[in-house]
Amino acid sequence: MAYDRAITVFSPDGRLFQVEYAREAVKRGSTALGLKFKDGVLLMSEKRARSKLMEQNSMEKIQLIDDFVGCVTSGLGADARVLIDFARIATQQEKVTYGSVVNVENLVKKVADQMQQYTQYGGVRPYGVAIIFAGIDQVGPRLFDLDPSGVINEYRATAIGSGRDQVLNFLEKEYSPELDENKAIKLAFNALKSSLEDGGEMKIPEVASIRQDGIYRILSKEDIEKKLS
Repeated sequence: MAYDRAITVFSPDGRLFQVEYAREAVKRGSTALGLKFKDGVLLMSEKRARSKLMEQNSMEKIQLIDDFVGCVTSGLGADARVLIDFARIATQQEKVTYGSVVNVENLVKKVADQMQQYTQYGGVRPYGVAIIFAGIDQVGPRLFDLDPSGVINEYRATAIGSGRDQVLNFLEKEYSPELDENKAIKLAFNALKSSLEDGGEMKIPEVASIRQDGIYRILSKEDIEKKLS
């Protein structure tokens, strides 16, 4: 029991239990995914209402960071909000300093450094949120996964949240980098659907895309229904 009381104490087998607990908080969150398609990158998240009385528009899992960068989160919403604000400030600082489109990898590293600091000091706790960053920069479409420990990985397709394992299994079988945007949306929808328990109903998800010839855009419910039909 003594090894899970403080973030700075390793267990004898080299584990930081508070970080592992933060990952468990992410596993209780709604399922979200990101994937690259032929000329852009896509984000999608299920909408899980805690009450029938909630306004559907108030549940925003996908967030704008910059004209060419967006993210989707899973886990503790308050922690996500703080990190998103941090990322937005970092993006604007880089644009003012260098006068160019933000480098997505540099931005993700800054957010990861902020998260990693909260695994090193007593009196704090790790952020209980995982984030998928998607964007377009000088390299092209970029997709990064960031977990509560501050670990960064770049992917062609990835998922976070409660249905992560099922979605990844589906994507490993069906994903192709040659997909266009419409096919990417259909694939992402079916991947999210694969994470539902038997008898579960798949509602219209939240979807955003960033194309190399355009900027970040959130798709309307009508647009999503039209593409899925």
